[in-house]
Amino acid sequence: MTDTTPTTARLRERAARRWPLSRIIGVALLVLLLFSVAAMVAGGLALLSLHDNRERVVSTIDPAALQVQRLDTALVNQETGVRGYALSARQDFLQPYHDGVAQEASAIKALRAVIEQLPAAAAADLNSVATQARLWRTHYAQPTISRISQTGKPVTGADTVAGKAEFDALRDKISTLQGGISDARERAVTELNDSSTVLDVVFIAVAAGLAATVVLLAVGLRAAAIRPLHQLAAEARLVADGNFEHRVDLTGPREVTDLAADVNAMRERILQALAESRQANILLQEHTEELERSNAELEQFAYVASHDLQEPLRKVASFTQLLQRRYAGQLDARADQYIEFAVDGARRMQALINDLLQYSRVGRTTREPALISSDAALNQARSNVAAAIEETGATVETGHLPLVLAELTLLTAVFQNLLSNALKFRGDKPPRIVITCTKDEPFWLFSVADNGIGIDPEYAERIFVIFQRLHERSAYPGTGIGLAMTRKIIEYFGGRIWLDTAYTEGSRFLFTLPVPAETMDQDQADIKPGSAGTLTDEAAEALLREDEETDD
Repeated sequence: MTDTTPTTARLRERAARRWPLSRIIGVALLVLLLFSVAAMVAGGLALLSLHDNRERVVSTIDPAALQVQRLDTALVNQETGVRGYALSARQDFLQPYHDGVAQEASAIKALRAVIEQLPAAAAADLNSVATQARLWRTHYAQPTISRISQTGKPVTGADTVAGKAEFDALRDKISTLQGGISDARERAVTELNDSSTVLDVVFIAVAAGLAATVVLLAVGLRAAAIRPLHQLAAEARLVADGNFEHRVDLTGPREVTDLAADVNAMRERILQALAESRQANILLQEHTEELERSNAELEQFAYVASHDLQEPLRKVASFTQLLQRRYAGQLDARADQYIEFAVDGARRMQALINDLLQYSRVGRTTREPALISSDAALNQARSNVAAAIEETGATVETGHLPLVLAELTLLTAVFQNLLSNALKFRGDKPPRIVITCTKDEPFWLFSVADNGIGIDPEYAERIFVIFQRLHERSAYPGTGIGLAMTRKIIEYFGGRIWLDTAYTEGSRFLFTLPVPAETMDQDQADIKPGSAGTLTDEAAEALLREDEETDD
């Protein structure tokens, strides 16, 4: 819905002449982007210049100066070795000479690798040094070494003086080379310092410009966008707090005005929805009352089924059984068959009514689940089917079962139904029932497995539906309620039950029950039956009798 009052129309017309919020933010971002690009370009150029000058000093000139120093040291070692050998004629004094020759070759090779990056005069100076070094070795060092090697006597006199003069000339050329490289380094360091200064100036200018740009953009955005948004938020908050009659009228960017109109439209829809909700609540209340009445009728039916229907049904069963006992064999065979049908129907009707009552009572008790022993429930269930166990020669294997939050009578019914199924649907071998339990946080996982005839996987869900049977009643007795009631009990206690279709040696039912908070930090394997928090068999039987008396 849109507001068409004159005031709102003027506000919309005034807002239409102003920039929309998207354009305001777009211009602000564009200015910030342009400034950022300019700053990055200037900073990048300054950094590149600084990097180039630093690389020239660190990677070229300084290594070249180091190699010149090595070259000077190598030549001095050569001169020292030759002079010592000439004065002593001892071969070991000549070792510095040979080492110096090798160092000279290495230094000249390293210098030639970077000579193109040095001033043009450096190449000529290096060639001059190399030439003068060869001349010194050719004119003085090698002849002197050869003469001493032949005569075995020291050499002094004019030859030594001539050799010294040639070596002094060589040192002069090395000094010239060192001076040229030093001058180049000074110029490069000066350029490096200039680049660093430029970079500092650029960074300061970028920082100052960025701060000024951010401040201007912040002030402009606050005045043009943020303040109207805050006002809109305050107006919308009034509506959100339940004041749906409050109108939202604002000036500002076009989006803010449009959003205010949307809030007004939403407010009007909420008012309409509230009216519809009130009407729906009235209908829901009527349905609730109808449901309560229906539940009351169902409870009344359960009462009638458990009391009024049971008595005439017992009379029918009793008198048909009396007829069967008194007149069996006195009438014809068809009459005996009819009486047998009547007795069987009365018995099945009693069993069906009792099972339906038990099924309907699950979850309707007012008793809160308590911490009980699964062992006690299983023992009670085994006692209830002890005759069938003895008749079939069955064995029931189980370990210690944990404490759970449940009702003893209902959990006993779960075990009893599962045991009864295992005994009823047995195979050729004596039944063997294995009951185990493992912890699968936050649940206890119970397993009840047998070696019976098994159940096809396709019926894994059907068996839990009330009155669903997989076999003829004549082959296996029962009402078809047991597993349905078992699922209802397990789900009532917060777990679930299912058929393990992967088990092929018979049937295996798995069900879970939540691990009680009281035992969450305890090791259930250390809890023995009859200890604190568990029930002895005698106490379990007493509680079972109490539950049965309460239900009756």
